[in-house]
Amino acid sequence: MRLRNIPRANDVIAASPLVIQDPKTQRGLWQNVFGNDHPIHIEVGMGKGRFITDLAKKHPEINYIGIERYTSVLLRAVEKLQGKEQPEDGAEQQENTRQDIPENLYFICMDATELPEVFAPEEVDRIYLNFSDPWPKDRHAKRRLPSRQFLARYDQILDKNGTIEFKTDNRGLFDFALEEIEPAGWRLLMHTFDLHADTELMKDNIMTEYEEKFASRGNPICKLIIDRERR
Repeated sequence: MRLRNIPRANDVIAASPLVIQDPKTQRGLWQNVFGNDHPIHIEVGMGKGRFITDLAKKHPEINYIGIERYTSVLLRAVEKLQGKEQPEDGAEQQENTRQDIPENLYFICMDATELPEVFAPEEVDRIYLNFSDPWPKDRHAKRRLPSRQFLARYDQILDKNGTIEFKTDNRGLFDFALEEIEPAGWRLLMHTFDLHADTELMKDNIMTEYEEKFASRGNPICKLIIDRERR
């Protein structure tokens, strides 16, 4: 995926109080970062941040961390949340105050392969994967976020009773994810090939930017929830 480079991205992210600059130093200490012992939920590949920001606003009793690899993408989330997103069509720019920003939300700019270096065993209670890069070539299968290679990484940081939730409009990637679950030692709890037609799984559903776009076109959204296989 080729992304447009935004020159100001690195400086904005480095200066933002919303972004943890050296996350590896917080391993095992994330409760200190938030100042409480609330559960920690993370989104891996958060994009522009709508999903995890909406969750944080809705659930102040949970701590959220959004993880994004690309600075030019994370920039959009940071500027939007701080009210400094570049206005369109001559609209007046409005800057949010600290009171408008959830206190239970932080961002990290990092590669997901580093998750075990950033979070200690059982430090995370839930992991969200939303509309991940499908990496369509077979030789890149291990880079897919629902792959058994990444499931092994999640296993190192997730609470023993924790869950992973995955949404995508890419049926090929979803079928791949389903095939990875059992060989990786995980258990399928719930799944659907048409989320927006599933009354149970649509309860309290928070949409991402991609989900809203694809669903408006009539594209079915797939979702699964997994946990570790009980031994």
